[in-house]
Amino acid sequence: MNRERELENLIRKHKSCYYQGTPTISDLEYDKLEDELRVINPSNQVLQIVGSKVKGKKIKHDKKMLSLGKTYVIDDLLKWKLDKKLCATKKIDGNSCSLIYKKGKLTLAKTRGDGEFGEDITDNVIWVKSLPLNLSKISENIEIRGELFCTEEKFLKLSDEMCSRDLDKPTSPRNIVAGLLGRKDNLDLNKHIDFMAFDLIIPSQTDNLNFKTEEEKFIFLKRNNFLIPDYSICESEKDIKNIINESYLFFNEGNYAIDGIVFTYNNLKLHDELGYTAHHPKFKLAYKFKGTTKETTILNIDWQVSRNGVLTPVAKVEPVDINGANISSVTLHNWGLVHTQNLKIEDKIEIIRSGEVIPKYLKTIKESNNSLSYPEVCPSCNQKTKIDGVWLICENSKCPLKIEEEILYFIKSVGIEDLSKKRLQQLMKLELVLTIDDLYKLEQNDLLKLENFKEKLSSKIIKSINSSKTIKLEKFLTALGIKGGGLNKCELIINNGYDSIEKIQKLTIEKLIEIDGFAALSAGDFLLGLKDKQKLISKLIYLGFKFKKVKKNSQVLEGISFCITGTLTRKRSEIVSFIKYNGGVVRSSVSKGLNFLITNDTTSNSSKLKNAQKFDVTIISEEKLYTHWDFN
Repeated sequence: MNRERELENLIRKHKSCYYQGTPTISDLEYDKLEDELRVINPSNQVLQIVGSKVKGKKIKHDKKMLSLGKTYVIDDLLKWKLDKKLCATKKIDGNSCSLIYKKGKLTLAKTRGDGEFGEDITDNVIWVKSLPLNLSKISENIEIRGELFCTEEKFLKLSDEMCSRDLDKPTSPRNIVAGLLGRKDNLDLNKHIDFMAFDLIIPSQTDNLNFKTEEEKFIFLKRNNFLIPDYSICESEKDIKNIINESYLFFNEGNYAIDGIVFTYNNLKLHDELGYTAHHPKFKLAYKFKGTTKETTILNIDWQVSRNGVLTPVAKVEPVDINGANISSVTLHNWGLVHTQNLKIEDKIEIIRSGEVIPKYLKTIKESNNSLSYPEVCPSCNQKTKIDGVWLICENSKCPLKIEEEILYFIKSVGIEDLSKKRLQQLMKLELVLTIDDLYKLEQNDLLKLENFKEKLSSKIIKSINSSKTIKLEKFLTALGIKGGGLNKCELIINNGYDSIEKIQKLTIEKLIEIDGFAALSAGDFLLGLKDKQKLISKLIYLGFKFKKVKKNSQVLEGISFCITGTLTRKRSEIVSFIKYNGGVVRSSVSKGLNFLITNDTTSNSSKLKNAQKFDVTIISEEKLYTHWDFN
């Protein structure tokens, strides 16, 4: 009984600290306290507490704003999934917020509070630039729920501005959001935080807002100018594991904090059928990253030059053991983190490692008396560095390390075997390879000039270089290192009908944003990067590069574009694959020039159907797709 009371007090204390933005233990340590109490007394009321007590004016939520059920174990997630289709989004580590719009105008913003009552934060939230104050297309009264958070770049500006006003320097992007929402002065500082919408609540369904899936909600929110998290539809175990792996990478390298992934049943009918516990909805489950933390001391800070010219700080630390791995290097992410946290040699810090990714800085335990420093000239070429937001950049296009990383990335991407970093450095030292296209001018005699090279190895490498000239187009584009041109994005472009270099070179930003996964910013980055690589592309084609044709069952649907909406009898992914396999193109939205809209319900009020009628797009059923054309 004494331990039960002790756990109750600890959980209340740490929950309160967390929601005030001053956590003193990690999420994992907190969850262990709850797990221990659950073993002693699974009915203990402390386990049903949602959020924290409301300090200011209480405002009741029309619909309770609950927490999420959570797991750290993939097998538990898969058991919960059953055979259901899931919508997955990154779990932002920020502060939950409810927005009330009446006839399209924002009238109230509330914290989650204790789940039943929240605190009025309208005066703070109206400063958030990424949040629309008016919804011109909406006449209904609706509630939007989401997360208030601070990106690394905005945290850098916020930190400098707070110091200039003689306010306490913020400790982290996550903690400062809670701090700003509690302030009654300097409200304009809230302009440095963002709001990302993750749910839409309608008091009663109307003819205009009648959604059938979670995905349709996100599409609606995006069209009404809300920031939304990237979402993915998961149908298989493989889909789920891919999303987890991608999110681990974002956890380590992304520009805002996440602590897991939220999985939601995509079918909204299931939401009504399953309902809620007193603590969480049964149709959502958070998969959280299981991170292990340790304290260590910074021995040195190295700055590594990437292929994009960004100088990345890596802390060399007093070695510590984390889950059997001897850790001596910790990523500090970027210049902005070093600057805002005032990181220095001999600082005592806490680090965290999740999965198999490189550990990262979490917080400073004790500062040393040393001074903050960073390279004002590039450690590779001695040219002046430039601060650009949170990045420290070498703009010298001929920077040796930058070029080396570009070439090495290309070698790995196209699959040239046995040409290691050390061997590439030898070639560059002898000036046999100074650019990517120089690789394809090498002869066997050139390699024999290198240390410890024999004819057999030289012949093998030349053969591998020549073999790499015949390559899938998506792998070639990825190897170029275009910003926003990862393998998945390049596959999307090619699968949407842009299956040759000539077609890709004619892409416009308007065409690119029609493809799922591309917004205006990412599309602009890709096209700008593609333009920068035009000379290299021409040189490589001249040197013999040929691109493997995508195998298709037929060309029956070549040049024909489709958009899909509504409830389907087949899996959506199956229909998309069928169209692409036969040469067709799948669009994410309806616009002028679309050939066909596929829907089984021609009486619905969906926006896609309305736009199809507006633009005189031919509307066909799912079955018509399979019977209208001759696929034999």
